Formats: sequence, structure tokens, C-alpha cells
Amino acid sequence: MTKKQRTWILRLVLFMGTLISLYFVPWPIVKAWITPLPNTVQEQVNKANDYGFDGIIVYVDKAGKPPKFYSAGYKNRENKTPADPHALFKIASVGKLYNALTVAKLVRIGKLSLDKSLTDYLPELKGRIENADRITLRMMVQHRSGIPNYTDSFNYWANPKESDDEKLALILDLPASFEPGKGYEYSNTNYLLLGRIINKELGYDRFQFMQEEIFKPLNLNHTFGSIHEVNMDDVMSGYYIGYDADLKTDDNGSMLATADDLGKFIRALNNGSIFKDKKEQEIYSSIYKYEHTGLIPGYQTIAKYHKDIDAVVIQFTNTVNFEGYNWNLSEIMYNRIVKIVSKENN
Repeated sequence: MTKKQRTWILRLVLFMGTLISLYFVPWPIVKAWITPLPNTVQEQVNKANDYGFDGIIVYVDKAGKPPKFYSAGYKNRENKTPADPHALFKIASVGKLYNALTVAKLVRIGKLSLDKSLTDYLPELKGRIENADRITLRMMVQHRSGIPNYTDSFNYWANPKESDDEKLALILDLPASFEPGKGYEYSNTNYLLLGRIINKELGYDRFQFMQEEIFKPLNLNHTFGSIHEVNMDDVMSGYYIGYDADLKTDDNGSMLATADDLGKFIRALNNGSIFKDKKEQEIYSSIYKYEHTGLIPGYQTIAKYHKDIDAVVIQFTNTVNFEGYNWNLSEIMYNRIVKIVSKENN
């Protein structure tokens, strides 16, 4: 083979490699990322359909100014009902913020101890959850328990369980993911068990405690523990790409809230006004974070406080796909909105 032939073969290989790499480039993400930033939040929100979302709600609370609401797309696509910025939304894992705060409040008044073990509170789980006698409440709140995540069970979201007993059964007798306190793995089972412990120690449902200690003090009149407490007409529909049915009536244990209520809560959590005293705030700060995201079939939530611009930004999108770039596009949408809000501050 001549030098010239080798050169042409090398060029061909490089060309084919380039074509293959271009095939795997996430073009929807690239397009969303490089598109010029609009001047207003509403202009960005109006691009929701380009990002693959049937509907979107955005709430922006800048300190010293009235909160602003933005929406685009559909609350219900079958009926072509426009997105309602005041609709209830399933906030999924964002509910862990309320549960972690409840733990902190109960620790402060001596109803719970962060250093007691899982078997101290639920002795029936000894031998059913590995290391249950060495897993502390603190580890569970912080996802450092090693307890397997029930939603990681094979094909879970194709046939989700409704009762906590059914969910817990999915991980009983499984080996631990790691030794207690020796690793980190996000596990919804931790918060399922924490909910059970809280209910047992209170002697009544934890959402009643939240109502008295969190919702009422903040005037959160549109925050609920489950779909069974609400008028379903008030709930934003949820969709999974490739599946035609509306998912809003599915009971997956999610809390519901309006963007306004969630925004007030995030503001109060970050400025400290929800805490009874500094000690309670210190307890919370030692165990959990001050922002969260949520993702279940049909519902994506991003709820954060941005200290640099003193603004709370909440985003709800109601179209989900666990494969592909759906969540990435939601984050890009959110980050672009925050940039616009930041520019408006300057």
C-alpha cells in the first residue's frame, strides 16, 4: 500500500468517525442551549412546545416585588385547556423538603431522635432490612442508609404500587447498597419509612402536623398530601411521551401544590421564617438541603432559591420521558429563565 493510499484511508476513517459522532450528538439539547436568549420570561416560557412539553408553569418571586406567574401550552391537551398558572401540580420528590422539615421540628421538641435506629422505631423490620439496627434517622433523611430504592425495582413505573406496604415489600430482604453511613444513594424508601415513623410517634397522620406547623403559618391553602384531598379539576394533567393517557389520577403518593404555595414555602425555608427558633433551623441545616427537584411520570418540578438575585423560581412541566433528553431540556429551560430574571435585576 502506497503512502497516498494510506493517507486516503486515514481520511476516510476520520470522516466516518466524524459522521458517527455527529449521529450521537444530542441535537435537541444543542439547539435549546445555543438559541439566543429571549428578552422576557414569557417569551422563553412560550418555547415550551419546542422543548417537547405540553404545558409549563413558572413562578418568579423577586424580593420586594409581587410574584409573577407565567404559563404556556395546555393544562389538558385533550380538551385544549390552556395552562393555568394557579393549577395544582404533583410535586413528587420536592415533598421531601416538607418531610425533612417535619423531622427537624419533631427532633426539636423531643418527639424524634436523629441518632436512634430504624429498629428503635420499627422493630418489626429487624432482619427484613439489612443493618436496620445500625441505620439512624439521620442517615435516612440524608440518603446515607444503604436501603435500596423501591422505585429502582425492575419496570417499577410501568406498574407502580399505590400502598406503602406494597412499595416496601419490593425491597424487603434485599442486600444493602452499602454499609450505613458509608455512602450515598438517593432512595425513596428512606422517606417512606420516615413517614411511617413520624405517623407512629405522632399518633396521627403527619400531614395534619404539617398543616398545623407549616401550611397554616405560611397561609399555604393550596398544598395537599395526596390526590384524594383535592378536586381533580384543579390538577394539571400529566403526560408520558409515547403513552396517550392523562396521568393526573394516578396515585403515586405525591404531594400537590400550586406554584404560588411552593414558592412561598421555598422562600420561608431559605429566609428562616418557617423555623420556630435558631435551634430548629440548625437541626434542619444539619440534615437536609434547601432546594429540590421532582420527577414522576407526567410531572417535573424544579424549586430553588437563588441567593445572588434574591429570587425564588419554580418551574412545572407536565410532559415526561425517562429516556432521552427530556429532563435535560427541562433544566435548560429553567436555567435560561433564571438568566433572564437575573438580567432583569441588573
